[in-house]
Amino acid sequence: MSVIEAKGISLNRKGHRILNIFNLRIDEGEVVSLIGPNGAGKTSLLMILSCLFRNFSGKILFRGLEVEKDITAFEYRRKISMVFQEPLLFNTTVFENVASGLKFRRFNKRECRRIVYEHLERFGIIHLSTRLARTLSGGEAQRVSLARAFAIRPHIIFLDEPFSSLDKPTKDALMEDLERNIRDLKITAIFATHDRDEALRMSERIIVLNQGEIVQDGSPEEVMNHPCNEFVASFSGMETIISGTVVKNEGGIITISASGVYIDAVGDVAPTRKVILCIKPEDIVLYPVSHKLKSSARNTFTGTITRVVPSGFYQKIYLNCGIPLVAYITNSSAKALEISEGINIMASFKATSVHVIRQ
Repeated sequence: MSVIEAKGISLNRKGHRILNIFNLRIDEGEVVSLIGPNGAGKTSLLMILSCLFRNFSGKILFRGLEVEKDITAFEYRRKISMVFQEPLLFNTTVFENVASGLKFRRFNKRECRRIVYEHLERFGIIHLSTRLARTLSGGEAQRVSLARAFAIRPHIIFLDEPFSSLDKPTKDALMEDLERNIRDLKITAIFATHDRDEALRMSERIIVLNQGEIVQDGSPEEVMNHPCNEFVASFSGMETIISGTVVKNEGGIITISASGVYIDAVGDVAPTRKVILCIKPEDIVLYPVSHKLKSSARNTFTGTITRVVPSGFYQKIYLNCGIPLVAYITNSSAKALEISEGINIMASFKATSVHVIRQ
């Protein structure tokens, strides 16, 4: 059963269209990520779905009931929770903050106390119950926001980039607790983020937004490995994106000419068709020019390293092989290969590693 549907949603500001969503349906118990760059419309869509924006066209349905027609916005909002990027806490104790939603719903004191302490424990902040909200760190304050949001046992919880201002260790620990509580309490969650790693970790379904429209909707595997267009490919981590023309189609293997370089890929596209080729950096293998690598990879090129970018535990290597390629390599491998700008190196990747998008 769908818990929430959005139909014909349109939002305009000062003559500019912010959102144009034809149909969006979230089913019971789903954990869905809305991803996209800044300005894609993620927050605006969450605000509309939670009825915090009212000046829009279209319909919001909650369990088949149209909000503002079959059910009031007030009744609907009592069944949902929202957690913002910056914690919005009352200037009182942690206990009182977590209890606030329950008090608004007229829970008796005994039941309220039981539920508050249950959720303080769920988010690891029971020791902070008497602390004033203004004395908390950013991570502690966000834990209080989550405990308060979960305490009312909402039908849907909306999360608007709740980890963006946190350091990595704090974010990782908080994400682990959030994942566990969503799973344990079987709450439907809609999570907005511009971080694809957060989306991959948190959700079972990803909706990609760009310029206010849904451009792809599917499982994490579909979106990340089978992007529908060049924008999604770039956003999903396909660092190498090349335009070309199919010149041959034989037995499920197509050959594409890109700037005079021939690339083999798995697919069924007729010759003369224009295509976009997308390759993940982790699928490209680098090795010395002098080394004869025994590999099943159909695509092998000699290239020159044009740029080396350190990225934590690995390095991002930019190559010119007649076509531009981007590869990831571990720091230890980079040291062994004596990686540096200007040296020649071999690069290879399998035909199955090339994602083909018809133009």
